[in-house]
Amino acid sequence: MATTTVWAITILGLLGVLTLDLLWAIKNRNKPTATKEAGAWIIFYIVGAIIFGYYLGVWKSTQSREEFFAGWLTEYALSVDNIFVFVIILSRTRVEKERQQLVLLIGILLTILIRALFIPGGAVLISKFSSIFFIFGAFLIYTAYQLFIESVDEEKEWKEGKLVTALRNRGASTFRIALVALAVTNIVFSLDSIPAIFGLTKDAYIVTTANIFALMGLRQLYFLIGGLLERLIYLSKGLSIILGFIGVKLIFEAFHGVGVDAILGIHIPEISLAVSLSVIAASLAVTTAVSLSVTRGAHKKE
Repeated sequence: MATTTVWAITILGLLGVLTLDLLWAIKNRNKPTATKEAGAWIIFYIVGAIIFGYYLGVWKSTQSREEFFAGWLTEYALSVDNIFVFVIILSRTRVEKERQQLVLLIGILLTILIRALFIPGGAVLISKFSSIFFIFGAFLIYTAYQLFIESVDEEKEWKEGKLVTALRNRGASTFRIALVALAVTNIVFSLDSIPAIFGLTKDAYIVTTANIFALMGLRQLYFLIGGLLERLIYLSKGLSIILGFIGVKLIFEAFHGVGVDAILGIHIPEISLAVSLSVIAASLAVTTAVSLSVTRGAHKKE
């Protein structure tokens, strides 16, 4: 378990990097993000996550390293999928292209704050009620089913909520409306991501750092792969496999937690972290490769 000192150093370090990103976004708020700039930031964040995960295994344990990478990959994939919705929100609210990066960064900071509030609550529920995994597992399986039955041609929808409509009627600025829309949407996204990562690790330190590293760099990713997002038509299928797998894993763990190790004489398996990491990586790799392959012809015509 991470000590208070480790928590303090980690949070201060991550906040320092995010502050630098925020200042950079404010400084360049009146011009669009260049591809080279976005790529450099993304590489910086990914390398940072890899280094952090590696050394987590050095000073903590090998299992902690595996849990971090499994959680980070899952959260990153969910975050990339969420960018689809961000694209729609920013286009529907008509945010100027030059100001989109500032809206996105503030929205991501709000997401981190929201999850910082959700994670302790999830940890408390798990520590007091092991049977909560039945609910988490069932919810993830249901979410996985909804993602899987989506048509690849079906446009992801974002409907303007009552709060956003009220703000618009009151004459709120486009900037403010976009921030509120992103904040509300991120609360909904957190309902998927928090149970998913708790299905891979119970360590609040790993849950927190994996979430933050997965969210860092999304602003730049939005500008770098805006066109590529349209080609990842099967990403939701990969995510449905991952969420469904974690949901089943959670239910298996819930049975073991209440002392049920077999049903009708059939042993309930314990799914190792190595298997989980393999399923997550394979699902993302295969669905990405298939998506890019299928859409290659259409992309060339454009």
